[in-house]
Amino acid sequence: MKLKTTSKIYTSLILFFLYAPIAVLIFFSFNSSKSTGVFTGFSLKWYGELFKNADIIEALKRTLIVASLSSAFATIIGTAAAVGIDKMTKKWVKSATLTVTNVPLMNPDIVTGISMMLMFVFVGRMFGQKSILGFNTLLISHITFNIPYVILSVLPKLKQTDKHLSEAAQDLGCTPVAAFFKVVFPSILPGIVTGMMMAFTLSLDDFIISNFTTDTYQTLPIYIYSMTKKNVSPDINALSTIIFFTILFLLVLINVTQSRMESKTKKLDL
Repeated sequence: MKLKTTSKIYTSLILFFLYAPIAVLIFFSFNSSKSTGVFTGFSLKWYGELFKNADIIEALKRTLIVASLSSAFATIIGTAAAVGIDKMTKKWVKSATLTVTNVPLMNPDIVTGISMMLMFVFVGRMFGQKSILGFNTLLISHITFNIPYVILSVLPKLKQTDKHLSEAAQDLGCTPVAAFFKVVFPSILPGIVTGMMMAFTLSLDDFIISNFTTDTYQTLPIYIYSMTKKNVSPDINALSTIIFFTILFLLVLINVTQSRMESKTKKLDL
């Protein structure tokens, strides 16, 4: 009994320290004044000011473009890679490939960002480019760090799929490609959707890698960081609140979508 009470108190303290700063930020985003210490009244003033700021809107558009493109490309490449890894017959080759795939997940973001920046600069100088960092390098870096998450989302679904389904479809006249899309693809779709949403979410709020791999093409996290170097305007609270609830919505959507797809798959199996 005492152990349960202690664990509940410990969990409550962890949740408090994690979410109290966010709660304060959300609370003061509705403050009618610029004060971050005294709440003078409820107002949506700073949300209005936020959407009047052309620089923020432009940074948001750039962020959504990069997140959408990187998650789409990472999903295609990651799904293909997962299928290839699943088809490997030699255990040591498969294990080595998975280890290499997991390295970007374990690697600190700052190391990944610096290494990719150095690679881009090196390649740019080889081709005589003085300024290579921009949209293209940012997109490539986002695709790169998103691919492992897609692979890890798709692989478990491939393992759960009956290996003989594709062979049966081919025996009935399907080509290998047609058999994959008609039989295998529907069964691994929950993993693909989860991986794509996770890639979109990670790309949406990435700062460290983005900061090292782009120059003039500023995404929203980079723009927010540049604002903190000056006098922070209260509309940054409104912006952070919107980002928090957007990410929260996406995470809930990922869990709900995955659970629904899994329940549908179980019903079909029955």
